[in-house]
Amino acid sequence: MTVPTTPSPRVAGATAEASGPAGSAVARLTPLGVAVLALLSEGDMHPYEMIRLMHLRRDDRLVTITNGTVYHTVARLQRAGLIAEVGVDRGGNRPERTTYTQTDAGAAAVLEWVRRELPRVDRPAEFRVALAEVHGLEREEAIPLLGDRRAALEDALESLTAGRRHALDKGVPEQYLLEISREEALLRAELAWMDATLSRITDPDFAWGPDATPSERYLAQRKAARQ
Repeated sequence: MTVPTTPSPRVAGATAEASGPAGSAVARLTPLGVAVLALLSEGDMHPYEMIRLMHLRRDDRLVTITNGTVYHTVARLQRAGLIAEVGVDRGGNRPERTTYTQTDAGAAAVLEWVRRELPRVDRPAEFRVALAEVHGLEREEAIPLLGDRRAALEDALESLTAGRRHALDKGVPEQYLLEISREEALLRAELAWMDATLSRITDPDFAWGPDATPSERYLAQRKAARQ
C-alpha cells in the first residue's frame, strides 16, 4: 500500500525554484541523473523499480547503475527540486519504498540538458544519453541540433586528416599514426550514420515523440520492475 506523504511546498514551487538557477541545475545533472528523470517522465516510481527497469532495458550500457549510485542520485535530484516524494510503500514484509515524481522543473531540466549535450562532440558519454532522450524534443528542434553536431564532426575530421597528412609529409612513420587513422575511420563512420539518421527523422512518416499506446513489452517490463 502506498501512503501519500504530506504535499511539500517544493512540489508546487519546484518550477519557480529551478527556473531562476535553471542553468545551474542543468550543469549539475549527471548522465545517471538524466536517466532517472527520464524514467520518472513515464510515471512515479521508487528507486528499486528504477534500478530494475534500467537493468531490464540494458541502460547499464550508457550509465553505471548500482544501488548506491541510484539512491545517491535520487537524493541529489530531490534536494535540487527536480523530483519530489509522493508516497511510501509499506506493503508486506518488504522495506519501506519511497515513491518519487518528476517535477515540472525536472522535466524542463532534462530537455535543456539534451539541448546542451546533443551538438557537442567532446563528451561522448553524455551524447549517448542525450541521443537516447532526444525523442523528448520536438522533431523541428532535434534536427538542427543534430545538424550542428554533424558540422562539428566534419570540422573535427578535416582537422584530423590535415594533421595526419602534415605528419606524413614531415616523415613521421605511419606506425606512429595508427591511433589517428582509427579516429578518422570512426569519424567517417559516425558522419555516415548521422547523414542516414537525419534523412530518416526528417521524413514525416518516421515516428517521433511519446507513444500514446504502450507496447506489451513496455508494460511487461514495468510489471517485472515493480515486483
